[in-house]
Amino acid sequence: MAWFTADFNQFFKDLAKNNNKEWFDTNRKRYETSVKKPFEAFVAEAIARIAKHDKAMAALEPKDTIFRINKDIRFSKDKTPYKLEASAIISPAGRKDHAVPGIYFALGPEAVKFYGGCYQPDKEQLKAIREAIAKEGKGFRKLIEGKAFKTLFGSVQGEANKVLPPEFKAAAAKEPLIANKQFYVGTELPAKLVSDAKLMDVLMDHWLAMCPFNVWLAKAMK
Repeated sequence: MAWFTADFNQFFKDLAKNNNKEWFDTNRKRYETSVKKPFEAFVAEAIARIAKHDKAMAALEPKDTIFRINKDIRFSKDKTPYKLEASAIISPAGRKDHAVPGIYFALGPEAVKFYGGCYQPDKEQLKAIREAIAKEGKGFRKLIEGKAFKTLFGSVQGEANKVLPPEFKAAAAKEPLIANKQFYVGTELPAKLVSDAKLMDVLMDHWLAMCPFNVWLAKAMK
């Protein structure tokens, strides 16, 4: 049985046309029934399945991982108040720390998104990752060229520095990704997957494929 009805995506389509508090308040019960409650159940099951492989996730609850539907519009030109998808991140730190590797996923009428890796490392974490790549370049390259990893994600993404600290220039000649400021992977699948009974299995396939990469990054940053 599917986790979500067709009204999950339809709610967000309707919200896109009426992205204001008045409409949302009028349709709040629909949001609770078609989006919020089933998404919480989905996230709870995802945590349980992932925790079977990684005990560090066992203490998480959906509230630790799910992002609010309200947007932060303080510094945005777009003042519409609500996001047009439901999203969460399952990592040991939950949604509080975007540097800790885990799986981020977002479901909505535009796409089903799965992302992993380290998206916002701080200065010291970035240096530690680069040092690990410089030391274990072959192991890092082998990790990101695994069959499942390449099939589902293609390659590592992230912005890169045009100028590297001198100590990493020699290593960059062998492994250009050392210049990255971010180390993440991701894919976007058709939105119809939201109401497919296999959605959870697809999420787990992506988590298992990114898991060795996440573990490597987490170890590098310690």
